[in-house]
Amino acid sequence: MRVAILTSPNQWFLPYAKILTKKIEGSELFNDHRHIGSDFEIVFILGYHQIIGEHYLEIHKHNLVVHASNLPKGKGWSPMFWQILEGKSEIPFTLFEASNGVDDGNIYMQKTLELTGYELHDELRNKQAYFNMGMCADFIENYTKYQPIKQKGKETFYKKRTSKDSELDINRSIKDQFNLLRIVSNDHYPAFFEIGGKKYTLKVDEVENETR
Repeated sequence: MRVAILTSPNQWFLPYAKILTKKIEGSELFNDHRHIGSDFEIVFILGYHQIIGEHYLEIHKHNLVVHASNLPKGKGWSPMFWQILEGKSEIPFTLFEASNGVDDGNIYMQKTLELTGYELHDELRNKQAYFNMGMCADFIENYTKYQPIKQKGKETFYKKRTSKDSELDINRSIKDQFNLLRIVSNDHYPAFFEIGGKKYTLKVDEVENETR
């Protein structure tokens, strides 16, 4: 059974995609779905942001996506970060078959990632990536165990996050906005606030092993 790992170049998941390729024996890493031959039975689509036409989906037995929500709830963009903003520390993940619709394919597996409530952006991404990889490896190792199930229930959607979503409210406490501080990226979309007609950015890092 030949396995392809598909992820976009210059995306946060790319280093983890390389790790996953080493974990799944005989798998290969691709950055363009058009380069994946029909001899690949399974394609894991992880952190890939191009539209894949129906023709390319049909030439493989499985085209699998891991989405950080309890589908059909939480379709769309950045579902884990939106749920953290909602105050959740148990994040459901769904492994499902890709289709032409928006996150509406048949489900093979659902598992829950438990967070401490104190992880910051980079640690959250690391936990998310390894949870994704674990689900992919589980699917390969227990291939006959998982059968497709149609999605049921009312669907909901999360919008795409932009840099504007990193804005802090200067009239609210840091404690009240800690979940926002957890999910902002210091490098790409840092927290910020505006006061007196000026804009200020705020970066947050955990201080470890500090001696008084």
